[in-house]
Amino acid sequence: MLTNNDILKKLRVALELRDDDIIEILKLSDFEVSKTELSALFRKEDHPNYQKCGDQLLRNFLNGLIIYKRGPRDSQ
Repeated sequence: MLTNNDILKKLRVALELRDDDIIEILKLSDFEVSKTELSALFRKEDHPNYQKCGDQLLRNFLNGLIIYKRGPRDSQ
């Protein structure tokens, strides 16, 4: 079963995103994260600084990714 961390890692590789890109994408959905917090998400589960990726972070990343790839939603 894939965890949120696995999904984030796979998207990072597939889309060739750097840490700065991911931080920028999260900011597009008004979600702030530091480089330190981000690096903890990409560590192995047995590492002492490993951090579990929550649903809220992944949801905000996916919402920000839509804006990053398509642009902001037109106001109607």
